[in-house]
Amino acid sequence: MEFKISREFLSQIEQLIKENNEKEVHDLLHEIHYADIAEIMEELDEFEAIFIFNSLDSEKTSEILLELDEEVREKILRKLTPKEIAEELDELSTDDAADIIAELPQEKKEQVISELEDVEHAKDIVDLLRYDEDTAGGLMAKELVKVNENWNVLTCVKEMRIQAEHVSRVHSIYVVDDENRLKGRLSLKDLLTTSTKTPISEVYIPKVDFVRVDTKDVEVARIMQKYDLEAIPVVDELGRLVGRITIDDIIDVIKEEADKDYQLAAGISQDVEADDSILELTKARLPWLVLALLGGFIAVKVSGQFEGAMEKYGVLFFFTPLIAAMAGNVGVQSSAIIVQGLANNTLSGTIWQRLFKEMKLSIFNGLILAVILLLGSHFLLGVEYIIGITVAIALISVIVIASLIGTFVPITLNKYGIDPALATGPFITTSNDIFGILIYFSIAKVILGF
Repeated sequence: MEFKISREFLSQIEQLIKENNEKEVHDLLHEIHYADIAEIMEELDEFEAIFIFNSLDSEKTSEILLELDEEVREKILRKLTPKEIAEELDELSTDDAADIIAELPQEKKEQVISELEDVEHAKDIVDLLRYDEDTAGGLMAKELVKVNENWNVLTCVKEMRIQAEHVSRVHSIYVVDDENRLKGRLSLKDLLTTSTKTPISEVYIPKVDFVRVDTKDVEVARIMQKYDLEAIPVVDELGRLVGRITIDDIIDVIKEEADKDYQLAAGISQDVEADDSILELTKARLPWLVLALLGGFIAVKVSGQFEGAMEKYGVLFFFTPLIAAMAGNVGVQSSAIIVQGLANNTLSGTIWQRLFKEMKLSIFNGLILAVILLLGSHFLLGVEYIIGITVAIALISVIVIASLIGTFVPITLNKYGIDPALATGPFITTSNDIFGILIYFSIAKVILGF
């Protein structure tokens, strides 16, 4: 059952900290999951969070470090000596330890590495720090279970027992050759039901999904999601097995990517959170608000070119928000579907096929909406049929153009290496607003002859 943090519980902890009672704090939190303790620490001030951290043993605090918000973790790490940090990292897998070390200043980073007791653990962490954090190399852990294709089943089981001591969860058993090149994977069922003298080369499965160290993290996530994998091996340029990536790391990647796309779609250009400073939030939000404002100026300028139409057919003015809103909504819908397809790698056909399909869809939707608009404007608003027909034709045209822009822009951005999620935000909305108003009044001018 999920642990719920109550005000009474926090007050109890705060009181124990005031009394400097480390034992009671330890006993109170000992059975609580480390993720919940991290949330508790984030609710308290810096002194209280550090007190809790010092009250618990390294086995628990090392896991808590991973769950803490970056800002809180930074404050705690600043208070710890390099030796104390090294003691925490000795409890973690290599990928998690490397992530924490990467956040430290360069000088302290070197000091912490020198304090690590396990030399092999330290070497593995240093090796992982070479890779960019958004690649498979930056995601992988060194801990895994592997066997040589030339061993027999008995030798294999003995070696696996030794290796498994350093692996928290054994998802797969990988098979390598004498050069450590990945050859395949081993089924635990086959291992248990095969004679102990049988060579592994006769029972292993040669087909195995893998990624290279330079594969982007989003591509790794896509592959693991597509093939429903709990773990995937990582190989270097020579095909040698160097690590593995587990599903918990990929969940973090998927969440981060979704958060980034959501913020881009909302017109936020940097990774920010609600608790960030006003300056950071302003820097992330203001650029797109300025763009929207400039777009508004352009829309006003476009509307001004048709001032005569507004004087003669004033009712046209009242349909302007409707046309602009429909243009923006249709554009965002189209771009959102395309962006989702690009993200999941499920988009098929050429760009022209996509545009043609979108055009047919938008014409069909546009006709239905135009009929509703025509009848509603006449019977509910008392608008003349000629005006209603004008607005209806403009609506169909605007919907078609907006859907084509919403389809074309994200595909083009993706082609040139720009995040297509950009096309679901104010960029597409503002551009469609401008085009919508221009098309609306241009059609009105042709039909009504002003």
